[in-house]
Amino acid sequence: MSKGLRFRRSPRWKVSWLFVFVALACLPFADLSISTYDPWAELGRLFGGLLQPSLVAIEKPFEALLQTLAFAILGVSSGSLIGFGLAQLFHLRLVRIVCASVRAIHELFWALIFLQIFGLHPLTGLLALGLPYAATFAKVYAEILEEGDRRAYDTIRQSAGPTSAFFYARLPDLWQHFVTYTGYRLECGLRSSAVLGFVGLPTLGYYLSTAFLEGAYAEVWALLILFYLVIASLRYWLRPKLLPLYILIAPFIIANDSEISVDNISRFFTQDIVPLPLRNSEGLSGLWQWFTELFLTEALPGIINTLLLTQIALVLTGLIALIWFPLISRLFFERFGRLLGHLFLVIMRSTPEYILAFILLTLWGPSMLPAVIALALHNGAIIAHLMGRYSNTLSLRVDATAGMNRYAYEVVPRIYNQFLAFLFYRWEIIQRETAILGILGITTLGFYIDSAIQDIRLDRAMVLIAITAALNVCIDSLSHYIRSKLRLSIGSQQISAESRR
Repeated sequence: MSKGLRFRRSPRWKVSWLFVFVALACLPFADLSISTYDPWAELGRLFGGLLQPSLVAIEKPFEALLQTLAFAILGVSSGSLIGFGLAQLFHLRLVRIVCASVRAIHELFWALIFLQIFGLHPLTGLLALGLPYAATFAKVYAEILEEGDRRAYDTIRQSAGPTSAFFYARLPDLWQHFVTYTGYRLECGLRSSAVLGFVGLPTLGYYLSTAFLEGAYAEVWALLILFYLVIASLRYWLRPKLLPLYILIAPFIIANDSEISVDNISRFFTQDIVPLPLRNSEGLSGLWQWFTELFLTEALPGIINTLLLTQIALVLTGLIALIWFPLISRLFFERFGRLLGHLFLVIMRSTPEYILAFILLTLWGPSMLPAVIALALHNGAIIAHLMGRYSNTLSLRVDATAGMNRYAYEVVPRIYNQFLAFLFYRWEIIQRETAILGILGITTLGFYIDSAIQDIRLDRAMVLIAITAALNVCIDSLSHYIRSKLRLSIGSQQISAESRR
């Protein structure tokens, strides 16, 4: 039986088509319309701004960039430190459950919560980044420790004790994996830090949203190019020896024009998030009626739309990744072609989904279409980058064909397992991003959460956020189950090695 025929009869191929059929079944129920009057004219004005990018009209753009860097460095470094400590306790079921719940809530949701407690104080941004990142670091660091070679550690532990054995036998061997993954997570932190500007913090996102709403596309492109340059130069200025210096300087860069109100903190925990029936002493029957109404009118429609959007975006992400990975593969392009491919993928994966969706919503109007495209472009570029690098490790047969035959019969069947592993690994991340895009007006769970916060109904918002977290945990568990059934291995050490971008 030929390799191509075996590939098409494999369980992985059948599961792939199952997800495609699910996405196709979702299409009739998804709002994918374009509602703006003349989207192509607006798109022309947007790309017209690329011809003359300008920072002149923006007040203190480089200060906003420094704010973005400072929030990212402090948030990621604190999350890394806490996550490293939690990784030592990750064998405890309670720690795993808490970490899964915390990282299931998007950074922007955390920012919206802390805005109600601390206002626009820097602590809002630092906690919004630090908490979910600490939970993520704990999981990945624990998996790196679990996958490492324990023989030297077990030998030394018998005579020197567990602490000394860890620092002398375990940590040096795995240190590079920790450093590599932390560097990758800092790039993610830069994107998240920029997006925090959309909720009012003084990062690049604040000026980007203002420029978009005013139609100042020359300023939009200038800010995006500035951000791309920072991401592209990450490997040059992010040196482990310089990181302590950055951490020391960062607190002095972050703007702090607000004060924390103890009354706000007290009111948040004792009144704001307490369900209304309990505040009015309506008992359990009143609480059940309140929750039932909330679930049927807001949570259930939000869950349905979130799942619809997620499944469509997931399949489109996979399709884009399969189309784009040859752009950086030596099996398909020469050096100059791969250089252009790298540049293109860097731009696509460095632009946060939230910003991409914001751009497309401005051009096309509020529907699921901008969100689907934004999620697919960003995540597709990430997976294409990883798969392109993975394909470079392949050795082709002497009689290997060229062109489309090489792509379809030689390369794709050999990298398809790894492709599915990365795609299912990104599934929960796409789900998180889908929920948060509701803040932009798309009727996912984030839309109802943002509406509840705007109406100062924080009790409803907290319940909806908890439902969002539970949904993300379910998707993550299902993804893990499918990967284990299909034996799609994507170890954390591989993640740390491959995700360094």
